[in-house]
This record gives sequence, structure tokens and C-alpha cells, in this order.
Amino acid sequence: MPSFPSYRPRRLRRTEALRRLVRETWLDPSQFVLPLFVRSGAGIRQPIESMPGVAQTSVDELVRDAREAASLGIGGVLLFGIPDHKDAVGSEAWNDDAPVQQAIRALKHDVPELVIITDVCLCEYTDHGHCGVVRNGDVDNDATLELLAKESVSHARAGADIIAPSDMMDGRVRAIRSALDAEGFSSAAILSYAAKYAGPFYGPFREAAESTPQFGDRRSYQMDAGNSDEALREVLLDIEEGADMVMVKPAGPFLDIIHRVKTETGYPVAAYQVSGEFAMIQAAAERGWIDRERVMMESLVGIRRAGAQIILTYFAFDAAALL
Repeated sequence: MPSFPSYRPRRLRRTEALRRLVRETWLDPSQFVLPLFVRSGAGIRQPIESMPGVAQTSVDELVRDAREAASLGIGGVLLFGIPDHKDAVGSEAWNDDAPVQQAIRALKHDVPELVIITDVCLCEYTDHGHCGVVRNGDVDNDATLELLAKESVSHARAGADIIAPSDMMDGRVRAIRSALDAEGFSSAAILSYAAKYAGPFYGPFREAAESTPQFGDRRSYQMDAGNSDEALREVLLDIEEGADMVMVKPAGPFLDIIHRVKTETGYPVAAYQVSGEFAMIQAAAERGWIDRERVMMESLVGIRRAGAQIILTYFAFDAAALL
């Protein structure tokens, strides 16, 4: 390439119009998915202290939020359920009248243009807070698969477009795909939390979903932050088992993983900007240490530039409004 002074990169940075014209990576609200937390009742909007601006809501309030999301062009919503009753196996997860299932039906009726994604896991539903059946102090992988499949079928029966298993049990995608197909839901897609790392970034979410483990932690089934090749093995296994899309979680600390997954698979890749990432930006902005809007948008551009086509973010409302 030519060198200075014949080549001057600053020529294309002189105005905002020029910068927009040559921008390589851009954001659009249709790329965002808004996570929502739903519980039973009516007229409920219970703020989550560690996630300013985020709340647990009843179905009627959730539909109102979803309408606003659709009006802003946001592509979809991700539903998490807060049950009235918890037990050792999380049986409310496949109750057809539980909050998530009610929310799916309401959204399909009132906001049909939104893509509905449902989180499939047992941690919100079990009294011990782990993502599966616990036996002898450990999560029993194979015993959990049948329950995840039952939850997935219940969500598909209610009308979910995409099933998103986040439990990190081995073999869950095959079990879910087989169950969905057997029940006549072959058109329901699977977005697998394929590379989900254990770590400290989920703290605020566990308050929101009321899913803090009552003993131990989740490192025996979620990934180690130092591993990159393992992430590709996890992703390829889930694709082989029938995943239509794959996810990397968290997003910000694992941009290299997002890039590797996209480059090496060519599959649609989602990235979850998790609660800890959101809370840190919010907290620093509240103290006046950073420009909230600029940091928010730059963090999302970075995730998109790494290769994510879908960004799950609690900033979806604000980012879409700015765009």
C-alpha cells in the first residue's frame, strides 16, 4: 500500500458522514435480544437492585415491555421464569401454566413480530439452585437430560420460536432436538449456550433469577476461563447434535472466543453481554467515571466486531433508542 504523504488515513475521518460511509462494523436494533424476567401475578414490576433499570415483571408488564422493544426494532426477547414453587427437580419448569409459558402465549398473541427465545435450565426452578438433578452432592448429567427435554417441549407447545439450553449438560442438545421432533416441533430452533464460562460475571443475574446455588458452585459443568480449544469442541459437539445457532457467554471477556467460533464454524453466533458486564458500566456511569452512552455503544460494537450476529444485552432498549 502507498505510504505517507500520498496515503493519509485521516482523510476519511474528517466528518461523521465520512466515518459512517467507511464504517466496517455497525449495529442495528434487529441484532439485539432483550432478556426479561417473568413471574406470576399482575401489575408487578419488582426492580433488581444490582441491575438498575431491570426488573422482574408479571406477564402483563412483560408484554408492555415487549411492545416497546418491538417498536424500537429490537429483534427478540429471551425469557427467564421465576416460579412460585421450587423443588429438588425443578418441576415447575415444564408446567404449561408457569410464568414463562403464560408469557409466550401472551407475546404470540399481542406482539407476534418479536422472536421469542426461552432459556432452558433448571437453576431458577430448583430449591438448591443448581442446573440439574443433584445426587450425592453433584449434578447428575444424564438424569437431567430428560427434564430439560420436558421443559423444552413445554416451551415449544406454548409457542416459543427458539429454545436456548443454558445448563451445560453433556448431550442436552441431542436430547432436546429428539424430544422436540418426536412431539411435532421440528420447526422450533435451538440456540445452544455452547461456550458458557464459569466465573464472577453472573452475580447480578442470580439475584434477578433467584438462582444462587445453595452449596458449591457451577464449575463442574460450566467452562474454565483459561480454555479456548475446549470452547470449539463444545461448539462443534452442539452443532453435531442439532444446534441451529451457538452462543458464547459472557461476551466482553471472551471476544476472542466469539471470533474463533464464527471463523471456524460459519454458524450464526450469539453473544450474551451478561449482568456483571451491564452492572459495571451502570455503576461506573452513576459515579461519573465514564460516559455511559459511549461506553455502552462501544462495548456492543466490540461484540459485533468480534463476530456475533446476535447480541443478548440488558442495554437493548437504550442502545436501540440511540440507534
